[in-house]
Amino acid sequence: MAEEGVLESITTRIDKLSENEKADHELYAHRLQECKNCEHLISGVCMKCGCYVEFRAAFKKQKCPDVKNRKW
Repeated sequence: MAEEGVLESITTRIDKLSENEKADHELYAHRLQECKNCEHLISGVCMKCGCYVEFRAAFKKQKCPDVKNRKW
């Protein structure tokens, strides 16, 4: 979803999250799949909030930023 260099940086930051903060693999994969099908996703960035979806989806307590039509 994101460019290679950015994705590598995001992956490194996700790896540093504590287990209390991090969504489990199944939840993370589900969120990314939902984002892939969303019309607000452009080049790995959510146009609703400006975040890289790979990073936002990694946090257990985060929600889809589309408050009128949450995907997850």
